[in-house]
Amino acid sequence: MPVKFSDIPKGPKDLLGDDYTSKISLKCKKSAGPVAVTIETERGSGGGLSSKVGTKFAYSGLSFDKAQMKADGGHVLETSIVPCPGCKVSFKGNKGADLGIDYSTGQIFATSVLDVKDMSKVSATAAMALPSGLVLGGGATYALSGKTGLSVMDLSASYATGPVFASITSSSKFTKFNVGLLYKVNPDLTLASQTTHSSSNTFDVVAVGGQMNTPFGKIKAKVGSSGIISGCLVKDLAPKVTLTASGSMPASDMSKFTYGFGIVM
Repeated sequence: MPVKFSDIPKGPKDLLGDDYTSKISLKCKKSAGPVAVTIETERGSGGGLSSKVGTKFAYSGLSFDKAQMKADGGHVLETSIVPCPGCKVSFKGNKGADLGIDYSTGQIFATSVLDVKDMSKVSATAAMALPSGLVLGGGATYALSGKTGLSVMDLSASYATGPVFASITSSSKFTKFNVGLLYKVNPDLTLASQTTHSSSNTFDVVAVGGQMNTPFGKIKAKVGSSGIISGCLVKDLAPKVTLTASGSMPASDMSKFTYGFGIVM
């Protein structure tokens, strides 16, 4: 199936990044006919609560993927429409406003995004999945205001065979390379790593960790380059009720332990 350029390094990146949190939150989802409503509440550092209320629905072929009101008075609006098979036109408005087009055909996935608020930049990506398990892609951003010209230009590739997945992505105009590795030891245990490589730092470990599926829930742990040890548990408390509990601390000072947990229902 076609893969987005941004999703090429997805496997190791998600395993080492998703579910770890230092926030305390509650997310409630409820469907009311064709309309889905979501309320997200977080506790701030001072103990106060702030909430976001959002909804999603479709009308006459136009999908309102997210219409959200924030506690600080801000608003988010995301809409999309499919004018023809394989093509999706989207709009995302928050502090800025972006108009995007996604197009897929066969094993090719291409995207383009234009900043329609400030007309400051336009971005485009393309990726192709090959039958051999190899995925190749590239992306670029062209600045339309200020210092015009190519401001971002990167390439990415991944290869999957059996239990092994590897990816490499350039950044900072090919001056840095991010490498992700993932190995599925068995159906319940997966290991992953992320490293960066550049002329100034030939080898830097971003994180090394793993995930284990147990009868009690999904357990994840990782160690970061700064010596931060993190772990989390994802457990289904009841049908459609999921708890995520996470904690982290420096290996050199356990007194700086921080934690977070969230419930989605």
